[in-house]
Amino acid sequence: MTGKVLHEGEGLYGLPRALAMFAVALSVLLSVLDYAIANVALPTIAQDIHASPSSSIWVINAYQMACLATLLPLASLGSRLGFARLCRIGLATFVVASVFCAMSHTLLELALARALQGIGGACIMSVNIALVRFIYPHAEIGKGIALNGVVVATGVALGPTIASAVLSVADWPWIFLINLPLGGAAMVAALVYLPATPRSLSSFDLPSAALNVVAIGCLVVGLDSLAHRSGPVVAVWLLLIGGAAFFQLARRQTGRSDPMLPLDLLAVPDFLIAFSVGSLAFVASNFFIISMPFTLETVLHRSAVATGLLITPWPVGIVAISPLVGRLADRVPAGILSSIGLCVTGTGFVLLCLLPADAGNLDIAWRIAIAGMGFGIFQAPNNRAMMVAAPRGRSGSASGMVSVARLWGQTMGAMFVALTFGFVRHDPTLRCLELAAACAYGAALISSSRLVRGRHRGG
Repeated sequence: MTGKVLHEGEGLYGLPRALAMFAVALSVLLSVLDYAIANVALPTIAQDIHASPSSSIWVINAYQMACLATLLPLASLGSRLGFARLCRIGLATFVVASVFCAMSHTLLELALARALQGIGGACIMSVNIALVRFIYPHAEIGKGIALNGVVVATGVALGPTIASAVLSVADWPWIFLINLPLGGAAMVAALVYLPATPRSLSSFDLPSAALNVVAIGCLVVGLDSLAHRSGPVVAVWLLLIGGAAFFQLARRQTGRSDPMLPLDLLAVPDFLIAFSVGSLAFVASNFFIISMPFTLETVLHRSAVATGLLITPWPVGIVAISPLVGRLADRVPAGILSSIGLCVTGTGFVLLCLLPADAGNLDIAWRIAIAGMGFGIFQAPNNRAMMVAAPRGRSGSASGMVSVARLWGQTMGAMFVALTFGFVRHDPTLRCLELAAACAYGAALISSSRLVRGRHRGG
């Protein structure tokens, strides 16, 4: 790209926009693809490293916790270093961590390597939508966010297929080694095509960043300890420390013009509703995504390869509907589109709950596809609602909060799956699907409240 610094709302046009979005897409694809592959390979990994199904979820949780704990500090850092530069740092970190994942032999080693991957992923995810907001003019931001959603869904779609292909011919470490060529290509694209953006001149608040990491880390580990009923006294202490750190962080951030913890954005009603809807929707999705491979392998007796292929209709449904949603997101209110999408997703989960014990592959696949299409309808309009509700000049914070909503929901969803596996003795996977449907319908109800607010404003 040229040395020109883009300003928010200005946007790029033609080939420069296409190349910049290509760089963003490759970066996002890298982080999402690996997450999707690890989900599908989880039963195989658990068996190989001799971990129980509930404890093996730390292969997922370690990534999500590290990503969640560092996301807001990195979004703040990105405003100071430059969004493109932080994206490049994240790509390098992610690739190095992938090598460590492949070399791991125990659950602890793999969880630590996945945590490093999570930090790299947080660098990417904390700035990707902020970059979209600079690449696209304000009137077309819905298209950019929808395209970003297509990339995310494509990564999730490719994940099961790639996982199945890799596991059919090689051991599970190769699902991490395939990140190396994609990471190299993403790094080159990010170096050449990502635009420069304005940088904040304020200093980075290191104490607040440390408080944020302590708060999120202690809260997530404490909740996980309670979920696994391992050391309840330690779990309570972790929750108390996390709560105290969060309280101190909130006090420290009060009154700042560009806070690391953007509680001021949550004071904007439209932003708060969109954030809540996104979080609960991703709780629903993780109830489904994490528990479904165990359902397919242990209840419906599918192989690891078949399991990967049968999960694929979920992201394929998202990708199939996304072009239409991209055209509608800038014109149809999120209160309508997102509510419809979440109701469709909830219905898909209900249909999965009703699967007969001898269900065929097609019978499973079309139900998952319906749920995926609904999720594709919900996602882009809701993310757009969050970005446009944020004041100008707060792209970094808003982008970080979009990812926080997703990761917090996914992390809590994974935690609730572990809790369900730990406490429910009879058919816990079915209970997970029922809870997925309940969360999706609950998110739809919250989303529909935007229509009531819209009528009141109109009046």
